Amino acid sequence: MRRALRDNGLTFFFLFLFVATVALQAIAGHAYENDELVSHGLAPISFGEFVTSSTFMVDLSENWQSEFLQFFVFILATVWLVQRGSPESKKPGDEGLGSDEDQMIAEHSRKDSPAWARVRGIRLWLYSNSLLIVMGLVFLLSWFAQSLAGHAVANEEAAQHGELPITWGAYVMDPEFWNRTLQNWQSEFLAVGCMVAFSIYLRQRGSAESKPVGTPNGVSALESE
Repeated sequence: MRRALRDNGLTFFFLFLFVATVALQAIAGHAYENDELVSHGLAPISFGEFVTSSTFMVDLSENWQSEFLQFFVFILATVWLVQRGSPESKKPGDEGLGSDEDQMIAEHSRKDSPAWARVRGIRLWLYSNSLLIVMGLVFLLSWFAQSLAGHAVANEEAAQHGELPITWGAYVMDPEFWNRTLQNWQSEFLAVGCMVAFSIYLRQRGSAESKPVGTPNGVSALESE
């Protein structure tokens, strides 16, 4: 058990932070929602009602979809684009998918390589692109969940004001929907861009996301090995 925790410490650490922050978001969101209801002369709702409500789900999925879009775009961009000096990038000249030998696939695979990396055909293609595919699917699913939950919330608010409900198609074409969505997207792209650029000149000793402290600014971590 101790070895499993050590070997998977990064995953367990962020899993703990994820669960903790979702729980705290639910508690704070429930309190805020009841404050809003009471201020409008309505009865408060239970915690269970809140965490299963469209209001909670739209906030949750809105953050998820922007994060997975960030990783999807970054993974795809780093196949073909480079940034000299950044540990987040391959070195200039290494753009592209790489050779079979470099990727250790098919006849160039090792005995302990994943099974689907040792074969040709559709299985190899799927495994070779599995990270991008999964990130893209999670992004699309979370975006769709956000749109469904947001649509429900919008119609609930419309009913409270005596207005007619709108269709899902009308909701996802509404400027307010895209205003909130693009606010999340631009913040993710800014964060990734800053990480790529800052890591050229700045260091964090011991971090896998940083070059060794003494590495020249124009050299990537891979080139210094």
